Amino acid sequence: MSTAVKMKSIGCSAVDIFSSGDVLMDELSSFNHDKFAVFPGFCDVHVHFREPGFSYKETILSGSKASARGGYTAVCTMPNLNPVPDSREHLQQQLDLIRENAVIHVYPYGSITVGQMGETLADLEGMAPDVIAFSDDGRGVQSNEMMRDAMLRAKALGKMIVAHCEVNSLLHGGYIHDGVYAREHGHKGICSASEYEQVARDLKLVEETGCRYHVCHISTKESVDLIRRAKAKGLDVSCETGPHYLVMNDSQLQEDGRFRMNPPIRSEEDRRALVEGIVDGTIDMIATDHAPHSGEEKSKGLAGSAFGVVGIETAFPVLYTHLVKKGIITLEKLIELLAINPRKRFNIPMGKDFTVWELDKKVVVDPADFLSMGKATPFAGWELLGECKLTVCDGKVVYKK
Repeated sequence: MSTAVKMKSIGCSAVDIFSSGDVLMDELSSFNHDKFAVFPGFCDVHVHFREPGFSYKETILSGSKASARGGYTAVCTMPNLNPVPDSREHLQQQLDLIRENAVIHVYPYGSITVGQMGETLADLEGMAPDVIAFSDDGRGVQSNEMMRDAMLRAKALGKMIVAHCEVNSLLHGGYIHDGVYAREHGHKGICSASEYEQVARDLKLVEETGCRYHVCHISTKESVDLIRRAKAKGLDVSCETGPHYLVMNDSQLQEDGRFRMNPPIRSEEDRRALVEGIVDGTIDMIATDHAPHSGEEKSKGLAGSAFGVVGIETAFPVLYTHLVKKGIITLEKLIELLAINPRKRFNIPMGKDFTVWELDKKVVVDPADFLSMGKATPFAGWELLGECKLTVCDGKVVYKK
């Protein structure tokens, strides 16, 4: 227990951490110093590991190793795969890959609709025992009736609907925020209404159906306000935002595909509203939306590159540097957002999972060093504080610096 005394522990029990046997104690002995901090294993409820179907972008193995390097011991994988997990048979292919290759806990989503096409409900009953929740992430469910039916079915199965909110008719081919940068540089913009109008619709359906509901990657001030009011009504809703939405605005965009993601980085006013939502508890958790693509797919600038950036290896240093060290939130609050709240909302157990960080270690983000196969990040070249030294999942070392 002497090691526990000399290491700051936030959000996890020293008794649980240091009761995993002599081998783990030997690993920890090199970190026996008060400059290191021990946290519960982080939990990301929104990642894309691309397998099956797109293993040239990322695999279960590479994605889970990258997660461990970022301090994560549990992740939830989105269903935009091939085949889409819209039936028990299709889901089984992903379950087999997870069992064979994952180095951390990986919980798959089942899709809401067949092929994520929004036309027919997927086999929710067949998938329910083995999925964390249901989502068509990457696409908003356009039909009110389809979403209502999905909510009712999910409620009956004791599962949550996790929604990517986007009104297709309002997109108009946009690919960055419809703001000053888009206008000054001749780009097509994505308006904020394309997100918050579907959030508003879904919240009305939640009030009608009583479904448990979670909103993915909110990016607008209007979404924050809608969710705040829904919670005040007592609706069973939660939401997430991503690190890039909290520390960047659209004035920082560059003519590079590593700045293209959906939803886009928005205005400074939106960023401030998101931070306020973090501070007052409207936003329950931070998820990375880790979305790797090949170098070729991200090499075509803002207009031509695929949507999505990676973030699971940089999330904690970005947030620690720009939220905690600047006094916006406490370190304890950050651990709630990254580890405690996601597990509570999604009923994901902690187990003997923890991660050790050297908080004041300066690091420069170099995508070439990522364990993820995806290298596109808006944080390339940023100097940050915080380096992961060790991650333990189920009492086993899954990453060591």
